[in-house]
Amino acid sequence: QMADPFLYNTGERSHYGCLGHEVQIEYLKAYVCRPSFSTDKAVIVVHDVFGWRFPDIRYIVDLMAGHGYITICPDFFKGTEPWKPTDHWVDFPDWMKNHDPMKVDKEADVVLKYLKEQCGAKKIGIVGFSWGGMAVHHLMLKNPQLTAGVSLYGIVRDSEERYTLLNPTFFIFGEKDHTISLDQIFLLEDKLKQYCKVPYKIKVYPGQVHGFAQLKPEDMKPEDKPYIEEARRDMIDWIKMFV
Repeated sequence: QMADPFLYNTGERSHYGCLGHEVQIEYLKAYVCRPSFSTDKAVIVVHDVFGWRFPDIRYIVDLMAGHGYITICPDFFKGTEPWKPTDHWVDFPDWMKNHDPMKVDKEADVVLKYLKEQCGAKKIGIVGFSWGGMAVHHLMLKNPQLTAGVSLYGIVRDSEERYTLLNPTFFIFGEKDHTISLDQIFLLEDKLKQYCKVPYKIKVYPGQVHGFAQLKPEDMKPEDKPYIEEARRDMIDWIKMFV
């Protein structure tokens, strides 16, 4: 049994009662959670392969809203089936062909328009996990409307143009991520030093595997908890610094 290419063990997940609600934005469904006070700051959360309904990702949306941001997780899969923990990973490359994290520009524009026109957002950040981390890296190279980004264990791999970030971007990695080698992380760091004109940060969290940062508190292992909490704090601090 080889390691899953892109997935982490979803194991037993505890039930999660969401604080937000679902909305329809043009052709997209989205999960939105708002803070208790009005604000003109917003954050887009980009889900991983398990999609916009996955409890862990909704937990992150609620967490960001709790820090004072109108937070939205749109269905970047546009109503198609997300990857399921029970699917066979031999089918994963085919599934990925139809779910390309570099083809999210149109959806991002729809959501940005909604946040600006319907929610009064003036500054908008973005955070994404795994598949969503790749989408964030891509969007931070392409969309100047995004004030700051955090990519958690997801990078654009095969483009020479992937280092000219438009706005501040923070890359979070787990040291034991079998999908992103330390070599790739060092290469990213090296090239960003050369080409990147905006603030950026790269941080590797000891002993952590792919998918570590979106676990809900009751699903964390005690030895991982400090790193998970630190990564989340770092993510929120980066957004607070720029958005």
